[in-house]
Amino acid sequence: MTDDGAIPPADDALETRGEGPLAVVVAKPRSETAIESLRAEGVYDDDRRVREYDAETVALPVTDPPAETRVREVIRQVDPDRRSRDLEDLLLERGWSETDLEGAPGSWAVVGSVVVVRLPERCPDEAAVGEALLELHGEAETVLADEGIANDGAAGTHREPRRRVIAGVRDTETIHTEHGTRYALDPARVMFSPGNQAERVRMGEVVADGECVFDMFAGIGYFTLPMARAGASVTATEINPAAFRYLLENAVLNDVTDRIEAYRADCRDLAEEVAADRVVMGYYGSADGTDEQGRGTRTDEGHEFLPAALSALEPGGVVHYHEATPESRLWERPRSRLERAADRERRELEVLEKRRVKSHSAGVAHVVIDVRVS
Repeated sequence: MTDDGAIPPADDALETRGEGPLAVVVAKPRSETAIESLRAEGVYDDDRRVREYDAETVALPVTDPPAETRVREVIRQVDPDRRSRDLEDLLLERGWSETDLEGAPGSWAVVGSVVVVRLPERCPDEAAVGEALLELHGEAETVLADEGIANDGAAGTHREPRRRVIAGVRDTETIHTEHGTRYALDPARVMFSPGNQAERVRMGEVVADGECVFDMFAGIGYFTLPMARAGASVTATEINPAAFRYLLENAVLNDVTDRIEAYRADCRDLAEEVAADRVVMGYYGSADGTDEQGRGTRTDEGHEFLPAALSALEPGGVVHYHEATPESRLWERPRSRLERAADRERRELEVLEKRRVKSHSAGVAHVVIDVRVS
């Protein structure tokens, strides 16, 4: 869909005809958000570089026309810019063989000055991977190996990541900036998913100035900060002490302390005291009882918090419900869970929007459903 609501042109209507690869045109300020959305759809082409299209727009490389991401137009590129050096090139220079490359990571995330990478079990030399990633991302200072979520005791309840430094400096505190929102954090201690960027930006766009919002799983302020910057008054709860400290720090960093009431508490303990126009349920478990890294999660799954969400919501308000759902049960399972919760509270709901946020794991999608509850 285009910025003005139109459907992207079909192949025979592309601006530049021929056999060149596809690209989509978006406004420059939306480029990062659009890239994450295109990745969530599985159509972003990482083998080509982003190009400037004109003074106000860029052309993002894609493998197919997008079905969900808003773009201005779809074009074909002439003489596309291929990425000249990648991780495999740098590892080959460090003496890796073609067989060794089978154990190289296929993806990673850059959070501020920190690169977070999940290493395959058969990775032959993690130090070489770390040094190559530092060279690939010249502004990065540290590389962390991601080993999933702690699943024991308080660490499991608080969803603390298990990560260790494999290259660079050991001080992993950083500031990550997205569309003007600044997130101070330590990726070695708290969760942060760059794949959720488009959804964080969207929350800042859908909220109205003066709205009362209940962010049930605030973390370091993933959704709280863009909504508060947009003028909403946010009641934010977070149980993890490290994440809660960064939530307070980020409210100051973004100059929104007057719009955020933060509580280190279980959101269910506060729900009946909140009268919210909008409730954000950004936490989810998974389709099979594991978290997005494939490890055991806290006892409570996201849908078990729906009664508290409805208790906090004013009539006519909106709930943003996140879930990790098997592809075979889209969109039946999350919708049925919402409907059952509404029936128990004798309330009615209207589905406003359904969105894929990102891939959760093989055959499982992280999705969000927006519903209005009367």
